[in-house]
Amino acid sequence: MKVYTKTGDKGTTGLLGGTRVSKANLRIESYGTIDELNSHIGMVRDQPVNESIAEELIAIQNTLFVIGSHLASDPNKSKVVIPEIEAEKIVLLENAIDRMDGELPEMRNFVLPGGHVSVSAGHIARCVCRRAERLVIGLSENEMVHENITKYLNRLSDYLFVLCRWMTQELKAPEVPWKP
Repeated sequence: MKVYTKTGDKGTTGLLGGTRVSKANLRIESYGTIDELNSHIGMVRDQPVNESIAEELIAIQNTLFVIGSHLASDPNKSKVVIPEIEAEKIVLLENAIDRMDGELPEMRNFVLPGGHVSVSAGHIARCVCRRAERLVIGLSENEMVHENITKYLNRLSDYLFVLCRWMTQELKAPEVPWKP
């Protein structure tokens, strides 16, 4: 199978189901940002500090692939069977947040991103996750998007924030409070 098809040379792409849309379509922007997020989470997973939670991060990446598949499908035409985003996946994120948060000192201030390259990679992933969430919410205002997708993205950004704090502690990196 060739990587290039030439079918997108005029600025359109095909959704699962066959519908062709502009590559600037909000649906394309949404799943493209999910793909970008997945790549950033891969970078976070590759950080040595996260070796103990690599399987957890792989599970998140797999869920993001499923979310991308939902977003890449024409909700009116696609007959492709895609796994649902079950509420249990959201609960898994919440449990992981609670686990990490239980190991952290109470947060008394907002913190500035940074302190270590691994932590910075996590904050970039968090920001991309928030952008993906905003795009998916915008898409859901006009087209069908399963509500668990937006819930998952919202919880994932919280997870990534707490993960950054957890990495900061594990790496004994400085957590710099925001001082307005």
